[in-house]
Amino acid sequence: MKKYIITICVIFGSIYTIACNRSDDQQYILDYELVPPYKNADTWVAYDAFNEHLFDKQTHLYKVNTATSDGANTKSKVGAIWTQAIYWDMTMNAYERAVKEKDSEKQAKYKTLVEQMYQGSGDHYVNFDWHNQDPNDGWFIYDDIMWWTISFSRAYGIFKTPEYLTLADESFCRVWHGSYTLKDRGSYDKVNGGMFWNWNNSNPPDNSGKGKMSCINFPTVIAAVTLYNNIDPADPKYKTDDQEGFGGNPEYPRWHSRDNYLKNAKEIYEWGVNNLFDKSTGNVADSRHENSVDWHATMYNQATFIGASCLLYKLTGEQPYLDNAIAAANYSMNVMSAPKYIFPFRTGTEQGIYTAIFAQYMKLLVYDCEQTQFLKWVQRTINYGWSKRDDRNLMGKDYTKAPDATVSCYDASGIPALMLLFPADK
Repeated sequence: MKKYIITICVIFGSIYTIACNRSDDQQYILDYELVPPYKNADTWVAYDAFNEHLFDKQTHLYKVNTATSDGANTKSKVGAIWTQAIYWDMTMNAYERAVKEKDSEKQAKYKTLVEQMYQGSGDHYVNFDWHNQDPNDGWFIYDDIMWWTISFSRAYGIFKTPEYLTLADESFCRVWHGSYTLKDRGSYDKVNGGMFWNWNNSNPPDNSGKGKMSCINFPTVIAAVTLYNNIDPADPKYKTDDQEGFGGNPEYPRWHSRDNYLKNAKEIYEWGVNNLFDKSTGNVADSRHENSVDWHATMYNQATFIGASCLLYKLTGEQPYLDNAIAAANYSMNVMSAPKYIFPFRTGTEQGIYTAIFAQYMKLLVYDCEQTQFLKWVQRTINYGWSKRDDRNLMGKDYTKAPDATVSCYDASGIPALMLLFPADK
């Protein structure tokens, strides 16, 4: 039987209150190592160091690690295709932070970086041709595209650049319906609901490889709601779905109506809650393969579930969405981050970026949904990570120790991403 205790401690004048899950025979021992709090000025030092050492000044992509020279343009030398979208989100966050701080010099600097990343990624990733599955620079999995859909949707909301909206529309529809050239089945399961992770372009397409992962389902919800939020309700184009379709094939539309995006979001969210979420614990599953569920939790799946829940709560005001987000955040804090109550890490190559994704959506819960009970946990993680920076002001994904000499773009991204979204004075 689980019980709860409340642990209170004082660190640098701040009271930390953390609810800890415990069983009768186990109590977490909390390691409250005292570390100095970060300052707002540290945010720019950390983010600029990340860019100085990992942003390729020639190709305008993020290099796979600090040992890679500029001019990197092969799959092994640049960060994974989906993570470049996350780094683009960070750049937009830097721009928005500069706007809030009324710093015109930083606004210009990071707007330029946004534009450079867009150009560099387009040049490298087959000009965002979502139907090109070139093995080196093309698209080969549904969630890789959907992360970019989210970023293009956000970019359009911030900058109102028309091509960003076009790319967001077309990438969403390519995932949802499949490709008019590759003739894959599309991610959306019209019969059983939910989103497939891996596309299948057998002729005709079949349902082999029936995995439906959280990493495609909840990003789909986020992308659809973000599109709905950022499309002008008066825009006549978005009163109906596209009737012409890619290449004149109406079964493969290039955009959905604004109302249909919201319908898509609510449908996939409901399927995800019923199939990939444990309401009693807040655990977001990794995946479902028919009747078999992998309940292994990761911070980025917790993150996108929290983000999807918060966006729908803000849009509808319906309490169950917020309750789900809080449950998932509590699981992330009280179970996944115990016993030190700093964000956890995994050893896989790309998994250092999970913190950057969590930052993006935890910000919605803490600030937009006013759930500030999680703020001290986030700040504690930042303090730990920043205190373990090296002489380059870089950090790894284990926030309790300094990074190795060679640091990957994935591992180095987490703490700067958190700092951009969680000001020190809040």
